[in-house]
Amino acid sequence: MSWLTESILVGDGLEKVLLLAAGALGGYWLVRWNRSHRHAASEQLAGQILENARREAETLLRESRVAANEEAAKQREQTEQSFSSRRQELGDLEKRLAQRENLINSQLEGIVSQERALRERDQILNERQSRLQSELETAAELLCRRKAELQKAAQLSESEARSHLLKQVEQEALKDAADLSRHILETAKSKAEDQARRILSIAIQRYAGTHTFETTTATVALQGDEIKGRIIGREGRNIRAFEAATGVTVLIDDTPNAVVLSGFDPVRREIAREAMHRLILDGRIHPTRIEEIVAAVSQEMDETLTEAGEDAFFKVGLTPARSEIVKLLGRLRFRHSFSQNILDHSVEVAHLMGLMAAEIGLEVTAAKRAGLMHDIGKAVNHEIEGSHAIVGAELIKRYGESEDVINGVASHHDEVPHTNLLGILVSAADAISASRPGARSETMSTYLKRLENLEQIGLSFTGVERCFAVQAGRELRVVVQPEKLNDDQASALARNVARKIEDELHYPGQIRVTVVRETRCVEFAK
Repeated sequence: MSWLTESILVGDGLEKVLLLAAGALGGYWLVRWNRSHRHAASEQLAGQILENARREAETLLRESRVAANEEAAKQREQTEQSFSSRRQELGDLEKRLAQRENLINSQLEGIVSQERALRERDQILNERQSRLQSELETAAELLCRRKAELQKAAQLSESEARSHLLKQVEQEALKDAADLSRHILETAKSKAEDQARRILSIAIQRYAGTHTFETTTATVALQGDEIKGRIIGREGRNIRAFEAATGVTVLIDDTPNAVVLSGFDPVRREIAREAMHRLILDGRIHPTRIEEIVAAVSQEMDETLTEAGEDAFFKVGLTPARSEIVKLLGRLRFRHSFSQNILDHSVEVAHLMGLMAAEIGLEVTAAKRAGLMHDIGKAVNHEIEGSHAIVGAELIKRYGESEDVINGVASHHDEVPHTNLLGILVSAADAISASRPGARSETMSTYLKRLENLEQIGLSFTGVERCFAVQAGRELRVVVQPEKLNDDQASALARNVARKIEDELHYPGQIRVTVVRETRCVEFAK
């Protein structure tokens, strides 16, 4: 039983031991069984079996012990390796902790030294503050003495001296402010005038973005509303063909017996009006017929423009220029500025230019040509950038006009320097023609009412003695009382009057406000 117990304790090969034990038990019973039959032979066989089983059990026990020893040695080696790696990690950790401790100690030493330096600096600052406080007290005492000495010398109290000084400073500040305001206004006017003129020329005179309904549309009368359907056509094809051929917009709304044609180009608008009128009379309205009628009217319009331009040259006594110039000049027949026809205005300016040039001894022909073509830049459409004066000068330069005429056209709004007197004369003639009462569709009663309102605005300000509206309402002269207003106040009055005119009146162009302040000293010798 000892070998069986050792085999069970070792645990390795336990199944084999159990099998052997079962075999031994079976042999034992086999011996018992054979003993009753073949006692002698069975006893010998059982002994052999038991001996064999004992040998195999001892062999298995020895193998199990060897395996157990090897496993124990392996486990011991692994445990020792784990302990050695753990000891190495602990050693590294101790080193890092030692380094960190050294670093913390060095930082603490630095903090201690900084704290010591701060204490020393605080002590120095306290000493300086105490010295500064004593110096301030000494300065305050000296200031009090100086004030007392100044009051005694000037025979003025502190409040009286302060009041006198503030009054003097206020007067000087007001004068400086008035001078600065005048300088700023003069600088702004000198710099902004050209820019404002250029912008207004592009935005108003040429592009005409703010024209009224009457100056951008043409109305075609219809005999009945049933014709509107024929103008529109099936699925709108007729109206689309008409707009594509003429370049204008056709408006067919609820207005009875009328079709409205809208467009900024007056020549295209006139072509569209005449073509629409002929289509309605003809009655055959379809895309092919529309293109034929528009082409015919356009050709007739070219002839009309040429005739209008040649007629303008003939009226002022000049030989016609090149055909392109004549046609562009004829386009001005369909353009208006503040309801004044630009072609008629150009002819009028040319006549005035001839009269003034003859009076001062300039060449009359060049003067008339400059006056007639000074607004030719308004004949081109808004797609060409630039003011009408510059654009017109470039056009006539391209077609061979003289340098004097070119400069007269380009400089009549002071956008380029004057190289001769023609630009100055064109400016004067342009202003005379535009400011003539009634030239821009203004009735005499409206004109007189505007002048009266203009003078009333000037008289509404304090210190104004008299007001005069001159140059057909283009200038307001305000005479002030010199004893009530000084020069600075007169300058401010001019600005205030101009602002009130802008807010309360509607007028073409611009109005100059001139404030006159005059002091007359009269004595009689007896």
